[in-house]
Amino acid sequence: MSTIPVRLRPLRRLRTTLPVTLAALSLTALSACSSDSSSDAVPGGKKPAGENVAGKVDAAPDASILPGSTMEKIKKRGYLIVGGSQDAPLWSQLNPISGQTDGFDADMGKLLAKYIIGKPEVKIVSSATETREALLQNGTVDVVFQTYTITPKRAEQVAFAGPYYSSGQSILVKKGSSSIKLPADLNGKTVIAGANTPAIAAVKQVAPDAKVVTFASDPECLQALRQGRGDAYVQDQALLVADVKQNPDTTVVGEPFTADPYGIGLAHDDAAFKTFVNDWLRKIGQDGTWAQVWKQNLGTVVEGNAPTPPAIGSVPGS
Repeated sequence: MSTIPVRLRPLRRLRTTLPVTLAALSLTALSACSSDSSSDAVPGGKKPAGENVAGKVDAAPDASILPGSTMEKIKKRGYLIVGGSQDAPLWSQLNPISGQTDGFDADMGKLLAKYIIGKPEVKIVSSATETREALLQNGTVDVVFQTYTITPKRAEQVAFAGPYYSSGQSILVKKGSSSIKLPADLNGKTVIAGANTPAIAAVKQVAPDAKVVTFASDPECLQALRQGRGDAYVQDQALLVADVKQNPDTTVVGEPFTADPYGIGLAHDDAAFKTFVNDWLRKIGQDGTWAQVWKQNLGTVVEGNAPTPPAIGSVPGS
């Protein structure tokens, strides 16, 4: 794991009481930066899926890399800086053998880097739900790939390309639990949710008598459930399926009861970069690349064919 020096610019458009705290969070995140280029893999280590797919993807035409644009800045730098996770199985998880970060979001980041730079060079800055907007606003990261649900409220602070995936809130319980089968069964129960996630509002809507307790990250929420600090954990089904794979003492009950579109987080005022990323999403959706990345990650635990990618700009906030 390597650390890259990134000069933090002053936060913009934030309340004056927040810059010091958020800057400190950004510095903490940067201490967890890692390189995800092909040169980092150890000899004999398995190459991540996104790297293999990226080898088949052409770089963007030179004419689309506009002078003075974010795309040109990234190309000149030689790598894409991604705000993301390294602890989310099937989405973005550090592989201790290869030194790579593997998963659907991680691979999508590599594909976008290949499209801009000509090679899948990525630097990951670990981010949390509370810091994603700040990392984009102060220029610490170029994009956020982190199962980032598009909402109108978030779109007031950042821009979203996409959506590029559609999930939904589901319920995770400890295996053997029989008191919760439907969303309404959450009434009167203690329900765990991630801080600053759509799960909080979703639970209040379907089970107004539930007590919601929040934790900062998916691993912390999962640990709280397994320790009995809550009766159920509500989160995107895509994340819960990955959690079950790693923790067979848990199980997902019922079907998703919301629709949660994931977007690629971008700086709020960069229309040219948003157009560029959306054009790339359409391209990989049409040529089968998106489906291949899905099959090599989420498709290993979800039965059936790859779903159709959601239409670009199809949800409020996108």
